[in-house]
Amino acid sequence: MTEPPACSSSELMIINAARLLRDGDIVFVGVGQPNLACNLAKRTHAPHLVMIYEAGVIGAQPNRLPLSIGDPTLVSGALSVVSMYDIFALYLQRGNVDVGFLGGAQIDRYGNINATMIGDDYAHPKVRLPGSGGAQEIAAWARRCYIMTPHQKRRFPERVDFLTSAGFLGGRGERQSLGLPGQGPVGVVTDIGYLEPDETGELVLTALHPGKTVEMARQNTGWDLKVAPALRVTEPVTETELRILREELDPSGIYLGG
Repeated sequence: MTEPPACSSSELMIINAARLLRDGDIVFVGVGQPNLACNLAKRTHAPHLVMIYEAGVIGAQPNRLPLSIGDPTLVSGALSVVSMYDIFALYLQRGNVDVGFLGGAQIDRYGNINATMIGDDYAHPKVRLPGSGGAQEIAAWARRCYIMTPHQKRRFPERVDFLTSAGFLGGRGERQSLGLPGQGPVGVVTDIGYLEPDETGELVLTALHPGKTVEMARQNTGWDLKVAPALRVTEPVTETELRILREELDPSGIYLGG
């Protein structure tokens, strides 16, 4: 039996995130690793995937790695370029976005995201983070959201220090009671496995990457992590996926290097 190719934690997350996307999905994506996941999906199993960037670019087809949401490479070959207001008001908030890719410094038990500050005192935090950008709107309005983050205990507290973007708040019923139209986080991709919300909205371990264990996941989670009865193992990464990532999408290792 052929051994799967060696890959980094970043590559493992990006490849597994790309596999979640469907052909024809309209995806609100930022730069960095989510951008690599979308472009990988488009070059493999989802050629009709449509990427939307916060700056107002629809149907982007970048011929090199974009370094920001305003990178000129996003405009070349795009279907349309509109204002930032239009991208949120006329596309996202009208329900025209299938997928939002999100990340953050903390993701808690119910999929809430903190990208604002670490600590107990907002005025005097231990760490001041970049903040929401458009993430809170994406978390509220996209039909489904995926989160990508390394699986580390400090990133998975039982409760976030600051609620930047809503997951299921205190539980699935609370999100529904507030009338948030999107499904919320349907999955969290880490370098250990895959978490999905149960009927209450609590994140549960549903899959492990090859070579990873339940104990690894539990040791790196800040609450008593539940495990799905039918725990599965993700498919190994392939040479093709790694080649596209390393040679076509990020040959300089700008994002893969991390």
